[in-house]
Amino acid sequence: MADKQISLPAKLINGGIAGLIGVTCVFPIDLAKTRLQNQQNGSRLYTSMSDCLIKTIRSEGYFGMYRGAAVNLTLVTPEKAIKLAANDFFRHHLSKDGKLSLLKEMLAGCGAGTCQVIVTTPMEMLKIQLQDAGRIAAQRKLMPETVAAGSVATKSPTAMQISRDLLREKGIAGLYKGLGATLLRDVPFSMIYFPLFANLNNLGKRNTDGPAPFYVSFVSGCIAGSTAAVAVNPVDVIKTRLQSLNRGATEDAYSGVADCIRKILRNEGPSAFLKGAYCRALVIAPLFGIAQVVYFLGVGEFILSLLPKKDN
Repeated sequence: MADKQISLPAKLINGGIAGLIGVTCVFPIDLAKTRLQNQQNGSRLYTSMSDCLIKTIRSEGYFGMYRGAAVNLTLVTPEKAIKLAANDFFRHHLSKDGKLSLLKEMLAGCGAGTCQVIVTTPMEMLKIQLQDAGRIAAQRKLMPETVAAGSVATKSPTAMQISRDLLREKGIAGLYKGLGATLLRDVPFSMIYFPLFANLNNLGKRNTDGPAPFYVSFVSGCIAGSTAAVAVNPVDVIKTRLQSLNRGATEDAYSGVADCIRKILRNEGPSAFLKGAYCRALVIAPLFGIAQVVYFLGVGEFILSLLPKKDN
């Protein structure tokens, strides 16, 4: 059976709405994930996700849990829209010769993951600096021995200031630091997520031609998202470390992916690559569950249907 004609504007609207709702719900957990992943031996401020969130509220207030949310909410719309629309586009064209094989489903996911890094890399670069600023400030206050000698406390930067400084010092490449690690994370993620979601979702269909119920899409999105998130978590740790511009005096700096892997293995052991894994699963599961429900309910199509039609 041929796929239905893709309405690109509708898919972009669906992806954007889903991203906004999802990020608003799970952003505090994402902040905890970033701070836990950036902790190195000798400078551990947080013992768990709950400990991180409690300490964040105490030192920065409730809205401290939403540091960097403005960047994410601004850029997650094009990011999720590109990811979901690109996967639909590739699946549509790869299925023209018949039923999609698992290999073709993975190729479609690979294409979607490759396309999204155009937006994902600068978004993550800015978000990580804003999210981790609170950890650095708390270290300065509670663990002064981890602060570089002669450094002085500065006001938390804004996304605009970070962008301006990176562009002035390193050009556009500054915003794309960690691009290789982002590709290594997002391409395998999409290759796992989209085929797994499609097959789980098909299991819940009431008949071969109709769509699955929305709750099946939600559960399928949650399971596929959390599975893919945990599978690529080691690369997410590497990406987070590479993209962090500020660090304590006792924390390692990295020159690239290979150097990061080597130093983490030597100084922290293999278990360090699973830092924040359960946080990431808790972030990604509802994020993609919500995304697929919005997508399959056709919210974008409904919005477009309300617009006045052009007379031919």
